[in-house]
Amino acid sequence: MQLLSHSGFITANSKRFMGQNKRLLLPLFILVCLALPNLRAITITALSDAFFQVSVFVAATLLIYYYAIARLPQLELSYLSAKSPILEVAFASILGALPGCGGAIIVVTQFTKGQASFGAIVAVLAATMGDAAFLLLATRPTEGVIIMGIGLVVGTLSGLIVNAIHKKGFLRPLPQQHKQQVIQLPTAIIKISKPVWMVAIVPSLIIALLIAFNVDFNKWDTNIPNIISSFGAAMALFIVSIWAYSSKGESYKEVTAEDDACKRNPPSNITKVLQDTHFVTAWVVASFMLFEILVNVAGLDLKAWFLHYAYLAPLIAVLIGFLPGCGPQIIVTTLYIQGIIPFSALTANAISNDGDALFPAIAMAPKAALIATFYTAIPALGVGYGLYFW
Repeated sequence: MQLLSHSGFITANSKRFMGQNKRLLLPLFILVCLALPNLRAITITALSDAFFQVSVFVAATLLIYYYAIARLPQLELSYLSAKSPILEVAFASILGALPGCGGAIIVVTQFTKGQASFGAIVAVLAATMGDAAFLLLATRPTEGVIIMGIGLVVGTLSGLIVNAIHKKGFLRPLPQQHKQQVIQLPTAIIKISKPVWMVAIVPSLIIALLIAFNVDFNKWDTNIPNIISSFGAAMALFIVSIWAYSSKGESYKEVTAEDDACKRNPPSNITKVLQDTHFVTAWVVASFMLFEILVNVAGLDLKAWFLHYAYLAPLIAVLIGFLPGCGPQIIVTTLYIQGIIPFSALTANAISNDGDALFPAIAMAPKAALIATFYTAIPALGVGYGLYFW
């Protein structure tokens, strides 16, 4: 009787604690999936892919950028916009065209802080191909460079047209909207991950690059892929857990936003990099998990879609591009490499997809994110079907 009473006390307190911090629902969901034999393998794969395909590159990109702008403030989009709106949009497209999602996330973050124009958002989202660019460059480098070039041109032109249509400051969050900051737990919880990242970043980056360039680890040892997957999954779960505990997570904003706790005491560059990386990783893990469950449990079959409706391939690719995250886009790129979809569909998807940058955009500026996504679909359909019929 005493044991039952004690168990009930723990359960009640657990529910109350979970109700207070809604961020903890994600690591709890992951642990449940790991405990289920039918979901364990796909959960480990999703976690490992999220870490090696996204987290590592985002951390490296943000680290370089934050230290660069500390010494070169001219790289701030607000500075470039003041100098030349054309230069701002062009630079945003360049950041988007870079492989990975780090550049796009940087522009989105600056927009939500009122430091970039709406045209810059459209430009970077149209130009970015996300982490699928690494796979394409590794297997089809010529096509990879062509896609990046098309994205750069389309992104720049789209951003300039949007800025010409809309007034300056269109949908840009007002500075006063950021005065009331999200009250977070002390950054000590984030600093716990610093020594882990210091040890893991270099070998993780090497492994991530080898994976991106499709290196076969089995030729060295058949156990290496399992070791790498387990390590990546452990790192992703660790990052998600740190993210969950780095905020009280009581309100919607505390769950979805990652603003600094106090403007008067801004975090160091390292802390800011970790904070942003953890935030992006958490959303990416959630996306990867959902996608893997839909594919492996619900039986979602993208290959069948493209094989049976070839003339709709560019349109389907654009619609898939609406999905946040890089997982679906990597599938599209894989289908192209396998010869299942045409180059036109790949191009349409590359222009339409917003990668992982759409997560913070939806969280902090949902209206701007939805309109920007709609705007990028227009050139995506135009270029995609132009190439299809040509």
